[in-house]
Amino acid sequence: MRMVTASLLLAFLATFGLVDPASARTAPQVTAKEVYLIDATAGTVQFARRETRRVPVASLTKIMTAYVVRRSASLEDVVTVSATDVRHAAKNGATHAGLRAGERLTVRDLLHAVLLPSGADASNALARRYGPGVKRFVAKMNRAAQSLGLRDTVYTNPDGLPQTGGDRSTAKDQVILAQTVLKDPVIATIVRTERHAVARSAVHRAHVWHNTNRLLPTEAMGLKTGYTRPAGYCLMFASVVGGHTMIGVLLGDSGDAARYRSARRLLDAAAVAIAA
Repeated sequence: MRMVTASLLLAFLATFGLVDPASARTAPQVTAKEVYLIDATAGTVQFARRETRRVPVASLTKIMTAYVVRRSASLEDVVTVSATDVRHAAKNGATHAGLRAGERLTVRDLLHAVLLPSGADASNALARRYGPGVKRFVAKMNRAAQSLGLRDTVYTNPDGLPQTGGDRSTAKDQVILAQTVLKDPVIATIVRTERHAVARSAVHRAHVWHNTNRLLPTEAMGLKTGYTRPAGYCLMFASVVGGHTMIGVLLGDSGDAARYRSARRLLDAAAVAIAA
Protein backbone atom coordinates (compact mmCIF):
# COMPACT_ATOMS: atom_id res chain seq x y z
CA MET A 1 0.00 0.00 0.00
CA ARG A 2 2.86 2.38 0.86
CA MET A 3 4.49 1.84 -2.55
CA VAL A 4 1.25 2.35 -4.45
CA THR A 5 0.64 5.57 -2.50
CA ALA A 6 4.11 6.87 -3.39
CA SER A 7 3.47 6.13 -7.06
CA LEU A 8 0.10 7.89 -7.11
CA LEU A 9 1.45 10.89 -5.22
CA LEU A 10 4.29 11.40 -7.66
CA ALA A 11 1.95 11.08 -10.63
CA PHE A 12 -0.29 13.78 -9.15
CA LEU A 13 2.62 16.12 -8.46
CA ALA A 14 4.15 15.56 -11.90
CA THR A 15 0.82 16.35 -13.56
CA PHE A 16 0.85 19.83 -12.05
CA GLY A 17 4.56 20.39 -12.60
CA LEU A 18 5.33 20.24 -8.88
CA VAL A 19 8.05 17.62 -9.17
CA ASP A 20 10.87 17.09 -11.63
CA PRO A 21 10.47 13.65 -13.29
CA ALA A 22 14.27 13.39 -13.44
CA SER A 23 14.29 13.08 -9.66
CA ALA A 24 12.63 9.71 -10.13
CA ARG A 25 15.94 8.36 -11.35
CA THR A 26 17.87 9.28 -8.18
CA ALA A 27 19.60 6.14 -6.91
CA PRO A 28 18.08 4.83 -3.67
CA GLN A 29 20.33 4.42 -0.65
CA VAL A 30 20.78 0.71 -0.04
CA THR A 31 23.30 -0.97 2.25
CA ALA A 32 23.60 -4.38 0.59
CA LYS A 33 26.95 -5.07 -1.05
CA GLU A 34 25.54 -6.75 -4.16
CA VAL A 35 22.20 -5.70 -5.60
CA TYR A 36 20.15 -6.37 -8.71
CA LEU A 37 16.59 -5.24 -9.37
CA ILE A 38 14.72 -5.67 -12.63
CA ASP A 39 11.36 -4.63 -13.95
CA ALA A 40 10.31 -8.00 -15.35
CA THR A 41 7.28 -6.47 -17.04
CA ALA A 42 9.24 -3.87 -18.99
CA GLY A 43 12.38 -5.98 -19.33
CA THR A 44 14.59 -3.28 -17.84
CA VAL A 45 17.20 -3.08 -15.08
CA GLN A 46 16.15 -0.74 -12.28
CA PHE A 47 19.25 -0.94 -10.08
CA ALA A 48 22.56 -2.78 -10.21
CA ARG A 49 25.54 -2.85 -7.89
CA ARG A 50 28.30 -5.44 -8.22
CA GLU A 51 25.60 -7.70 -9.61
CA THR A 52 28.08 -10.13 -11.21
CA ARG A 53 30.35 -10.53 -8.19
CA ARG A 54 30.45 -14.18 -7.06
CA VAL A 55 29.63 -14.49 -3.35
CA PRO A 56 27.87 -16.89 -0.96
CA VAL A 57 24.07 -16.60 -1.03
CA ALA A 58 23.19 -18.47 2.18
CA SER A 59 19.67 -19.91 2.22
CA LEU A 60 18.73 -18.44 -1.14
CA THR A 61 20.30 -21.74 -2.20
CA LYS A 62 17.08 -23.44 -1.08
CA ILE A 63 15.22 -21.85 -3.99
CA MET A 64 17.29 -23.99 -6.33
CA THR A 65 16.70 -26.97 -4.04
CA ALA A 66 12.95 -26.48 -4.42
CA TYR A 67 13.31 -26.03 -8.19
CA VAL A 68 15.17 -29.35 -8.54
CA VAL A 69 12.74 -31.19 -6.26
CA ARG A 70 9.82 -30.00 -8.37
CA ARG A 71 11.43 -31.67 -11.36
CA SER A 72 12.22 -34.89 -9.51
CA ALA A 73 9.23 -35.60 -7.29
CA SER A 74 5.47 -35.75 -7.03
CA LEU A 75 3.98 -33.42 -4.45
CA GLU A 76 2.24 -36.36 -2.82
CA ASP A 77 5.37 -38.49 -2.52
CA VAL A 78 6.12 -39.35 1.11
CA VAL A 79 9.63 -38.87 2.48
CA THR A 80 10.86 -40.34 5.75
CA VAL A 81 12.97 -37.98 7.83
CA SER A 82 16.19 -39.59 9.04
CA ALA A 83 18.35 -38.97 12.09
CA THR A 84 21.00 -37.72 9.68
CA ASP A 85 18.68 -34.97 8.46
CA VAL A 86 17.97 -33.82 12.00
CA ARG A 87 21.64 -33.98 13.04
CA HIS A 88 22.69 -32.08 9.92
CA ALA A 89 20.69 -29.03 10.98
CA ALA A 90 21.54 -29.32 14.67
CA LYS A 91 25.31 -29.75 14.37
CA ASN A 92 25.60 -26.80 11.99
CA GLY A 93 23.44 -24.49 14.08
CA ALA A 94 21.17 -24.07 11.06
CA THR A 95 17.58 -22.95 10.88
CA HIS A 96 15.30 -25.97 11.01
CA ALA A 97 11.67 -27.02 10.70
CA GLY A 98 11.59 -29.01 13.94
CA LEU A 99 11.50 -32.36 12.20
CA ARG A 100 12.17 -35.62 14.05
CA ALA A 101 13.68 -38.84 12.82
CA GLY A 102 11.04 -41.30 11.61
CA GLU A 103 8.46 -38.71 10.64
CA ARG A 104 6.94 -39.23 7.21
CA LEU A 105 5.79 -36.11 5.35
CA THR A 106 4.73 -35.33 1.81
CA VAL A 107 6.98 -33.47 -0.57
CA ARG A 108 4.41 -30.68 -0.58
CA ASP A 109 4.76 -30.23 3.18
CA LEU A 110 8.54 -30.54 3.10
CA LEU A 111 8.76 -27.83 0.45
CA HIS A 112 6.89 -25.56 2.87
CA ALA A 113 9.36 -26.60 5.57
CA VAL A 114 12.24 -25.63 3.29
CA LEU A 115 10.89 -22.32 2.02
CA LEU A 116 9.05 -20.86 5.05
CA PRO A 117 11.20 -21.49 8.16
CA SER A 118 14.19 -22.33 5.91
CA GLY A 119 14.59 -25.79 7.39
CA ALA A 120 17.98 -27.35 6.70
CA ASP A 121 16.58 -30.62 8.07
CA ALA A 122 13.87 -30.59 5.40
CA SER A 123 16.24 -29.64 2.57
CA ASN A 124 18.61 -32.43 3.56
CA ALA A 125 15.75 -34.96 3.63
CA LEU A 126 14.62 -33.96 0.14
CA ALA A 127 18.15 -33.94 -1.26
CA ARG A 128 18.92 -37.33 0.25
CA ARG A 129 15.77 -38.81 -1.28
CA TYR A 130 15.89 -37.21 -4.71
CA GLY A 131 19.61 -37.37 -5.49
CA PRO A 132 19.45 -40.06 -4.45
CA GLY A 133 22.00 -38.91 -1.93
CA VAL A 134 23.05 -35.34 -1.22
CA LYS A 135 26.06 -35.38 -3.58
CA ARG A 136 23.98 -36.50 -6.55
CA PHE A 137 21.32 -33.95 -5.68
CA VAL A 138 23.89 -31.15 -5.66
CA ALA A 139 25.05 -32.36 -9.09
CA LYS A 140 21.44 -31.95 -10.26
CA MET A 141 21.42 -28.42 -8.83
CA ASN A 142 24.51 -27.51 -10.81
CA ARG A 143 23.16 -29.02 -14.00
CA ALA A 144 19.98 -27.02 -13.51
CA ALA A 145 22.03 -23.85 -12.97
CA GLN A 146 23.87 -24.46 -16.23
CA SER A 147 20.66 -25.12 -18.13
CA LEU A 148 19.20 -21.83 -16.85
CA GLY A 149 22.27 -19.89 -17.93
CA LEU A 150 23.50 -19.17 -14.40
CA ARG A 151 27.12 -19.04 -15.50
CA ASP A 152 28.49 -17.67 -12.24
CA THR A 153 26.66 -20.06 -9.93
CA VAL A 154 28.07 -23.17 -8.25
CA TYR A 155 26.30 -25.13 -5.53
CA THR A 156 28.04 -27.40 -3.02
CA ASN A 157 25.09 -28.28 -0.77
CA PRO A 158 21.29 -27.99 -0.80
CA ASP A 159 20.99 -25.42 2.00
CA GLY A 160 23.69 -22.74 1.63
CA LEU A 161 25.46 -23.54 4.88
CA PRO A 162 29.09 -22.37 4.88
CA GLN A 163 31.75 -24.88 3.94
CA THR A 164 35.22 -24.83 2.41
CA GLY A 165 34.89 -24.04 -1.27
CA GLY A 166 31.19 -23.43 -0.68
CA ASP A 167 28.34 -22.12 -2.78
CA ARG A 168 28.88 -19.07 -4.96
CA SER A 169 26.45 -17.08 -7.07
CA THR A 170 25.67 -13.52 -8.08
CA ALA A 171 22.77 -11.15 -7.55
CA LYS A 172 22.13 -11.22 -11.30
CA ASP A 173 22.04 -15.03 -11.48
CA GLN A 174 19.74 -15.20 -8.48
CA VAL A 175 17.28 -12.79 -10.11
CA ILE A 176 17.22 -15.04 -13.19
CA LEU A 177 16.49 -17.99 -10.90
CA ALA A 178 13.71 -16.05 -9.16
CA GLN A 179 12.11 -15.25 -12.53
CA THR A 180 12.19 -18.92 -13.39
CA VAL A 181 10.70 -20.31 -10.19
CA LEU A 182 7.91 -17.73 -10.14
CA LYS A 183 6.61 -19.43 -13.29
CA ASP A 184 6.07 -22.59 -11.22
CA PRO A 185 2.62 -22.14 -9.61
CA VAL A 186 3.47 -24.43 -6.70
CA ILE A 187 6.67 -22.65 -5.71
CA ALA A 188 5.12 -19.25 -6.41
CA THR A 189 2.28 -20.09 -4.00
CA ILE A 190 4.54 -21.47 -1.29
CA VAL A 191 6.96 -18.51 -1.21
CA ARG A 192 4.09 -16.07 -0.65
CA THR A 193 2.52 -18.22 2.09
CA GLU A 194 2.81 -16.67 5.56
CA ARG A 195 1.90 -19.73 7.60
CA HIS A 196 1.59 -23.44 6.88
CA ALA A 197 0.13 -25.90 9.39
CA VAL A 198 0.42 -29.67 9.23
CA ALA A 199 -2.06 -31.56 11.40
CA ARG A 200 -0.80 -34.44 13.49
CA SER A 201 -1.20 -37.86 11.93
CA ALA A 202 -0.17 -41.44 12.59
CA VAL A 203 3.12 -40.85 10.75
CA HIS A 204 4.17 -37.35 11.84
CA ARG A 205 3.78 -34.73 14.53
CA ALA A 206 1.84 -31.50 14.14
CA HIS A 207 3.88 -28.67 12.65
CA VAL A 208 3.30 -24.96 12.15
CA TRP A 209 5.79 -23.09 9.98
CA HIS A 210 5.98 -19.32 9.52
CA ASN A 211 7.59 -17.49 6.63
CA THR A 212 10.74 -15.59 7.58
CA ASN A 213 10.11 -12.92 4.90
CA ARG A 214 8.89 -9.77 6.65
CA LEU A 215 7.80 -8.11 3.41
CA LEU A 216 4.81 -10.44 3.31
CA PRO A 217 1.93 -10.14 2.74
CA THR A 218 1.44 -6.56 1.50
CA GLU A 219 4.84 -5.52 0.20
CA ALA A 220 5.98 -8.61 -1.68
CA MET A 221 4.90 -11.95 -3.11
CA GLY A 222 7.94 -13.88 -1.90
CA LEU A 223 10.58 -15.20 -2.22
CA LYS A 224 13.34 -16.10 0.30
CA THR A 225 15.56 -14.83 3.08
CA GLY A 226 19.05 -16.02 3.93
CA TYR A 227 21.83 -15.43 6.42
CA THR A 228 25.23 -16.82 7.25
CA ARG A 229 28.23 -14.95 8.58
CA PRO A 230 30.14 -15.23 5.28
CA ALA A 231 27.13 -14.24 3.17
CA GLY A 232 25.64 -11.57 5.39
CA TYR A 233 21.91 -10.87 5.24
CA CYS A 234 20.36 -11.81 1.90
CA LEU A 235 16.93 -11.36 0.39
CA MET A 236 15.27 -12.48 -2.83
CA PHE A 237 11.99 -10.63 -3.38
CA ALA A 238 9.30 -9.90 -5.93
CA SER A 239 6.63 -7.23 -5.80
CA VAL A 240 4.06 -5.65 -8.08
CA VAL A 241 4.59 -1.90 -8.33
CA GLY A 242 2.37 0.24 -10.51
CA GLY A 243 1.30 -2.84 -12.46
CA HIS A 244 4.92 -3.89 -13.05
CA THR A 245 6.52 -6.98 -11.51
CA MET A 246 9.81 -6.10 -9.82
CA ILE A 247 12.24 -8.89 -8.96
CA GLY A 248 15.28 -8.18 -6.85
CA VAL A 249 18.11 -9.76 -4.90
CA LEU A 250 20.15 -8.24 -2.09
CA LEU A 251 23.34 -9.95 -0.94
CA GLY A 252 25.65 -9.11 1.94
CA ASP A 253 23.43 -6.61 3.70
CA SER A 254 24.45 -5.42 7.16
CA GLY A 255 21.50 -6.62 9.21
CA ASP A 256 18.05 -8.14 9.28
CA ALA A 257 16.25 -4.79 9.34
CA ALA A 258 18.71 -3.33 6.84
CA ARG A 259 17.80 -5.79 4.09
CA TYR A 260 14.11 -4.94 4.33
CA ARG A 261 14.90 -1.23 4.42
CA SER A 262 17.05 -1.66 1.31
CA ALA A 263 14.28 -3.59 -0.49
CA ARG A 264 11.67 -0.98 0.40
CA ARG A 265 13.87 1.85 -0.86
CA LEU A 266 14.43 0.02 -4.13
CA LEU A 267 10.72 -0.61 -4.58
CA ASP A 268 9.81 2.95 -3.67
CA ALA A 269 12.32 4.23 -6.23
CA ALA A 270 10.81 1.88 -8.80
CA ALA A 271 7.34 3.25 -8.02
CA VAL A 272 8.59 6.79 -8.48
CA ALA A 273 10.27 5.90 -11.79
CA ILE A 274 7.11 4.28 -13.14
CA ALA A 275 4.99 7.28 -12.13
CA ALA A 276 7.41 9.64 -13.82
